[in-house]
Amino acid sequence: MKSTVNKRFNKTAFQAAVNKYLVTKLATLPEQADAHAWRLAMEYALAETTTMNLLATEQDPKIKNARSVNYLSLEFLIGRLTGNNLISMGLYEEVTVAMAEFGQNLTDLLEEERDPALGNGGLGRLAACFMDSLAAEEYPAVGYGLHYEYGLFKQSFNDGRQQEAPDVWRDETGYPWEVIRPELAQKVGFYGKVEEYTDNDGLNQRRWLPGLQVEGMAWDLPIVGYNNNSVYPLRLWECRALAPFSLERFDEGNYVAAQASHIQAGNLTKVLYPNDNHDKGKELRLMQQYFHCACSVADILRRHQAAGHSILDLAKLESIQLNDTHPTIAIPELLRILLDEHHLSWDDAWAISSKTFAYTNHTLLPEALETWGEQLMTTLLPRHMEIIFDINLRLMGEVAHKWPGDIEKLRKLSIIQEGDERRVRMANLCVASTYAVNGVAAMHTELVKRDLFPEFNELFPGRLHNVTNGVTPRRWLKFCNPKLSALISSKIGTGWIKDLGQLQKLEKFADDSQFQMDFMCVKKANKQRLTDWVAENMGLTINPDAIFDVQIKRLHEYKRQHLNLLHILSLYHRLINDADFKMQPRVFIFASKAAPGYELAKEIIFAINKVAEKINNDPRIGDTLKVVFIPDYRVSLAEIIIPAADVSEQISTAGKEASGTGNMKMALNGALTVGTMDGANVEIREEVGDDNIFIFGLNVDEVQALQAKGYNPYDYYNSDQLLRTSLDLLAGDEFTPGQPGLLNATRHSLLAGGDPYLVLADFADYVQAQGRIDKQYGDQKSWAKMAILNTARNGKFSSDRSIRDYANNIWQLNAVSR
Repeated sequence: MKSTVNKRFNKTAFQAAVNKYLVTKLATLPEQADAHAWRLAMEYALAETTTMNLLATEQDPKIKNARSVNYLSLEFLIGRLTGNNLISMGLYEEVTVAMAEFGQNLTDLLEEERDPALGNGGLGRLAACFMDSLAAEEYPAVGYGLHYEYGLFKQSFNDGRQQEAPDVWRDETGYPWEVIRPELAQKVGFYGKVEEYTDNDGLNQRRWLPGLQVEGMAWDLPIVGYNNNSVYPLRLWECRALAPFSLERFDEGNYVAAQASHIQAGNLTKVLYPNDNHDKGKELRLMQQYFHCACSVADILRRHQAAGHSILDLAKLESIQLNDTHPTIAIPELLRILLDEHHLSWDDAWAISSKTFAYTNHTLLPEALETWGEQLMTTLLPRHMEIIFDINLRLMGEVAHKWPGDIEKLRKLSIIQEGDERRVRMANLCVASTYAVNGVAAMHTELVKRDLFPEFNELFPGRLHNVTNGVTPRRWLKFCNPKLSALISSKIGTGWIKDLGQLQKLEKFADDSQFQMDFMCVKKANKQRLTDWVAENMGLTINPDAIFDVQIKRLHEYKRQHLNLLHILSLYHRLINDADFKMQPRVFIFASKAAPGYELAKEIIFAINKVAEKINNDPRIGDTLKVVFIPDYRVSLAEIIIPAADVSEQISTAGKEASGTGNMKMALNGALTVGTMDGANVEIREEVGDDNIFIFGLNVDEVQALQAKGYNPYDYYNSDQLLRTSLDLLAGDEFTPGQPGLLNATRHSLLAGGDPYLVLADFADYVQAQGRIDKQYGDQKSWAKMAILNTARNGKFSSDRSIRDYANNIWQLNAVSR
């Protein structure tokens, strides 16, 4: 159904609302207002519409009685909402005119907005793309997350080292797009004990008596459907104290005790992923996960029953999607409520729960599969630990029946991992307790079946599915790259915004000289925009005619930013020492955060920054080679970087990256991928063709074979002079004058540290692939054709398609138009 929002837009009424909010909310007169105040007033005025549509969608009988999905994720990296919402509402041009009459430039106002600090990397951005597509496709949905006060952290660099500071993302007057929902608040318990009692029917029952209770306050952010009237909530829970403030203790001078419960409750939603390198951090992190799940499950049940539905019909009308293992504790929480509060039998409760939950796996790294100590779980959530043991007892019975006498199978599939400290395996709990498990790329799913969960795949045939990830074309092409969007629409119309597969129509223009020129002019303009940003914010001059080689993603060894660094070092060495060596000017662009407790990742950032400092100021190099590490990576920066990328670095060790979505975004915007046969790179290669991508390195089977026979990084170090020379540059004081060895942590990890992600094994092939890129870029006509084909052939990687796959193959949802 076409949206009527645009047709109803009344400029005079909108401008009156803006003036009203300037005065009543911001205590500012129009003639005194600055850009910050104008932006806030504009957002408050626009939010009137989205909030009304949110409530209208919520109360629509068609929605109440439809099957819906509840998307549970600890991260939703939603980015700035204003520009994206204006596009979805069809009001971008109208509001541009309306604000211009106030003397305000909409583009400048949009730059004032700070990204909500509600996520970190690909996991959270995927969740945000999925919510956008659920609303665009009109599948009834609620997203559930946490209302972080500071998010992960705001990143800066001090002498090249990462510095972490609180990310204060909300304005003093609040965040205009969110609305508090106190009527939806939930109570959540922790600690305490479990007691057995006899009910009125003489039956033995169990119940949990928490030792601490807090309140979960609901905040709704509107997820606005593109060109329709559906607005679904992203419901975020903020933790607040239930215990009243103690005036008596305060008057006695015991100020800490007076507000102890408030301090403890406030910590739960203070930051995303509290550092768990210590026991208190682990406890806080598990409390955070349970708080998220308890509030969300309670709200799902509230909605279900408020609509007049029986608890016995929960699985018929609700699906709960667990985005990774962080929300796993929702499974025993639902079972606890069904068993202890609704007094269902185990079989009846299990029949409901096991048909309600589905789980998305995001990692092939065994060490990244979440586990929790039994002692901590028992202390914090004693009833849930009992239920987990019950689930495991029944699971072990199924395993023993399938493989009689096979102790190894019991050990591997058990939810409880034996050892010095018994631990709860959250991924095993998910696979055993859900009706569907999915990987996020074709190769990833096959590896999940073959290597990660082969026994589960045999025990539960048909439970493991694939849903290849995607990105929303509204934000990652139409909004972030308006010049390219306009060029595309001038050739094929605007249908691609909702049906990205229509980009295939661009293929017929790939050899068109004029279209190639227009396409590359757009790329040049986007590169100039990034060049200007770098000059203004970092004081660094870069050449927009150079190859912009981009690696933007979470800093982790398996993503191999240090392989990229070694290549940069090899170029630097050759430029200085080989008079015959020539290369196209290139700017290497990094943006990434390292987890505060991940010391080696932080050392890699430090090494890249110190190498950049020397190279960027070496007069012998000039503009031929530059290295830029952009601090505080976030969605709004990605929206500037991605349209400017010529080369997309997707260089993870084969078999380690589940999917990736940055690879999709950059290819969609006309960047050429240099990558391993890993994650979604495999499918991108299938779509764009071998001639339009630069594949290098060991494949999954070769990686496993090399590791099986015993990988020795010194074999590569000793046999490759360029590699040895490049790596040794990190050992001295070339980049840290007077302080030799300051960068040795990165070098040590690749040699004495064993190089766990085979950086040295892939180095030579990577250098060759980069050489092919350099040569190809010299032929701009050929490069333009390849770039056009990357945009034209990436329509598969729309999150709209991903969501349709989920809806049809996992959730069994039908779209509901309003």
